[in-house]
This record gives sequence, structure tokens and C-alpha cells, in this order.
Amino acid sequence: MGDVAMTVPVLAAFSKAHPTIRITVLTKKQFAPLFRDLQTVTVLLVDFTTTHKGVYGLYKLSKQIRNTSVDAVADLHNVLRTKILSVFLLGLNFVQIDKGRSEKKALISGNLRVPLRKTPQRYADVFRRLGFDFDLDNPSFPEAKQLDATVLRELGQFSKPVIGIAPFAAYVSKTYPLSKMEKVIFELQKEYKVLLFGGGLNETNLLKKIASKSPNVYCVAGTFDLDQELDIISNLKVMLSMDSSNGHMAAMLGVSVVTLWGVTHPFAGFAPFGQLDRNNLLSDLNKYPQIPTSIYGNKYPEGYALAIETINVKTIVKTVKANL
Repeated sequence: MGDVAMTVPVLAAFSKAHPTIRITVLTKKQFAPLFRDLQTVTVLLVDFTTTHKGVYGLYKLSKQIRNTSVDAVADLHNVLRTKILSVFLLGLNFVQIDKGRSEKKALISGNLRVPLRKTPQRYADVFRRLGFDFDLDNPSFPEAKQLDATVLRELGQFSKPVIGIAPFAAYVSKTYPLSKMEKVIFELQKEYKVLLFGGGLNETNLLKKIASKSPNVYCVAGTFDLDQELDIISNLKVMLSMDSSNGHMAAMLGVSVVTLWGVTHPFAGFAPFGQLDRNNLLSDLNKYPQIPTSIYGNKYPEGYALAIETINVKTIVKTVKANL
């Protein structure tokens, strides 16, 4: 979801520069709400578990794509499925993203220690290769949404600055220890309303338990659909996130994002869009010099799993407040 969210500010910048060009985004149903504020974008839904499963399913999908009368295809994913689609869409101008795989391999092997091209720029490069020039330097973001009665009834009024916290990630190596995160939450809720984001039954139950301890802390997880969550996020002053999708969703809405990094590193190009470098809080690189050990956080040497816990609680609180 984070990768998909990072396409949104790129498409917004494209549409601003080329307002007469129609864009059709091919994505899964659960990601469709991410594109709701893009007026020149139509979403074409794909289902790889049923209708578009397997090679024959991709052939049927290619027919649907051709029926939209597209003139060119910008492949922002570059995986096996899209490579197969490129064969079925022979004759169309089909440009695939350069993910910089060799550079990223060099980065995690320790042979390279410089920032790589940011993922949104790599997305923009695909459109430039199709002949559409634009830049990402002056992004525009949608206005904060008016919250509906259901949300306000559950979370109360947003009369003072509201902070979002998304404490989970796909891997333990990218997740700040919950015992320390509770200390962060406790300090912030003294002055501000704090909303907790997450997904899945286990995460939701943990967040509800944390929220029950403080009057200024509320659990968003498991309560609202994605549309409502995006409305809520648009009203935040800052989102505190791991290297995960909630940070990218906040960034695409123009919200300040503070990101905690474990065995991954912003040099790989996956930092949330448009954020200040000081908002990237890193593990202790003197103690863990091999970071980044992987691009996604799924691989790391023995003893590196809890590198992220070296980020100081006071530093996190101070950085979040600095964004208010």
C-alpha cells in the first residue's frame, strides 16, 4: 500500500502540468480510495485471485485495458505480471520503471553509502520517458476533509492539534518496541489528542488496550473504512510512523511525517514524500554499522532485529513536537 500511496503526489503533479491528459490507474479494489482526490484519474480494478488470475486472466485484463483506448502504459511496478501484460499489449508504448535493483543491492551489501533516487522520482521518470515533462518540487495537496458525524462521535472534536501514531510494520526489525512507544504516547497525550492507526485483529486489540489507559488517546484501527481513515489522516498535524504505509498515506495528503527506521534506511528511496530529512529518525549506526541490511526489513544479521530500539524516546517526542 505504501508504494501505491507514493504514486499519488506524482500523479497529482502530472495532472497539474498536463490537465488534458486522461489517466487510468490499474490497481486493487482496496487501494482505490487512495486516488479519490485526483480529478483526471479513473481507476480500473484488478483482481488477481479470481477474474485476472494466471496468464489467461492477464490476457483478459489486457483486453480490458485496450478497451479504455489508452495510448501508452506507464508501468510503475515492473514485476512478472506487468512483464506478461506488456507482451499482451504489444503495439502500445509500454515504459517500465527502473527500480535501481543493482544500486539497492550495492546499498544493502555495504558497497554504496549515498542516497539513491527517491521512489516518487523514479515514478516520474517513467512519465518523462513517455514524453511528459513535469517536476515534483512544488506539490499541491487536497484540503483537510470535513469529518462526518460517525468519526466525530467516536474520536471527539479536533479542537487542538491531533497527532497520529502508526506503531506497527510488516517486520519486527522495522517496529519500535511497544513498551517504548507507550512512553512516547504517554508524553504526547499530555498536551495533544493522539490517534492510533493499525490493521488486523491483533494490532487493533493491542491499540485499544493502549487507548483505554489515557483520555486523550483514541484507537482508529478496526473502527473505520479506508475512506474515513484518509479523512481522519488529512486532519492530523503530524503522523508518527514506522517505515510503513501509514506514513506514505499521510505524506500524500500533505501531513508532516516522522518516520522511525530500523534495519532499513531512507537512502533506499522509500522515505515518505516531501518530508524533511530531520524527520527520519535512525537507529544507532555506530552500534549497527551494516544498516541498511535489506530494502524491506526482512533480512538482517544476528543481533540486528531490535536495532530500532536505540532511537531515544525523548528524541521522538521532541521531533514530533517540532512538526507542530
